[in-house]
Amino acid sequence: MLRKAHQERILIILTLAFLSAGVVMVYSTSFIVAMQKFGDEYFFLRKHILYTLIGAVLFAVSSRIPYPIYKKAAYPILMLSLAMLLLVLIPGLGREAGGARRWLRMGPVTFQPSEFAKLAVVIFLAYSLEEKKEKIKSFSFGFLPNILIPGLVIALIMAEPDFGSAVTLFILVYIMNFIGGVRVRHLLGIFVLMLPALYLVVTRFSYMVNRILVFLDPWRDPTGKGWQMVQSFLAFGSGGVWGVGLGQGHQKLFYLPEAHTDFIFSVIGEELGLVGVVGVIVLYIMFLASGIKVAREAKDLHGVYLALGLTLMITLQALINMAVVLGILPPKGLPLPFISYGGSSLVASMLSVGIILNICIKGNEA
Repeated sequence: MLRKAHQERILIILTLAFLSAGVVMVYSTSFIVAMQKFGDEYFFLRKHILYTLIGAVLFAVSSRIPYPIYKKAAYPILMLSLAMLLLVLIPGLGREAGGARRWLRMGPVTFQPSEFAKLAVVIFLAYSLEEKKEKIKSFSFGFLPNILIPGLVIALIMAEPDFGSAVTLFILVYIMNFIGGVRVRHLLGIFVLMLPALYLVVTRFSYMVNRILVFLDPWRDPTGKGWQMVQSFLAFGSGGVWGVGLGQGHQKLFYLPEAHTDFIFSVIGEELGLVGVVGVIVLYIMFLASGIKVAREAKDLHGVYLALGLTLMITLQALINMAVVLGILPPKGLPLPFISYGGSSLVASMLSVGIILNICIKGNEA
């Protein structure tokens, strides 16, 4: 029991470490931009702290809600998520920025439904994979519903368009189905059939083609389309082993776009160097290991799938974000979980960790 209680403390400590790093780095990367745009260097910091407090409350609440409740709530949560994704496409309700309509405005509150859609899909798949475990090898009963229903969510996210979230969710759905025991030939078959449609989608949106071209050779147009990637490389290169010092980075001085959101990891590399980069990566590896351990010790199969899905949702997004800013993957517009500025991502991540913690607590009781 003491050993399992220790696992709860590890989850809480890791979460606090992520949140602390987020508060520090959001201020370090945003105070110059905040001062220029709003005349207030604490503008983004205050909002980030507010999101952190909201996330902390939801973390505490979700850690006390018995996770079996999500079995009964799987379809209502999924339907609500689909409704929000549809509403975001309606002019006047959906807020557009940078050529994409990804935010839903409801009174004074603006949030990104795709972040909560990922959580809804994980809850649905954890329920569905456990319910259909006896027939999971069946194509029509065990495979199709677990691909087509999440596929509808992915299609609505693509319509915004939000290619990064769609790709992350696509990979997550495949991993969860594989872990759940779906036949590999079914997964490979549907993937091959989807390749022509994926090609048409990518070539239809010019911004996707541009991102792929920038990924292949950002130095071809270093002052134009390749600017962001080149500045990200310069940030990591100038950081060296120990970094130039917290708050002393130059790339955030209007050189590196999205320094406090999608490319905050680049500024970590510049200001804290290789040591800071490795430290952040180690935190995510520890979180992944902790989530897997919670899943292994869950009291039922539903808890196993839910803990694994939520853990992978966070760590997979972190992996893709870090791969993008390091030039390993094409730019996708994903925040770094817990650390990047952004209320929807932070709140959804905190909700997820709260659910994982409850699975851990229930496992201890069992």
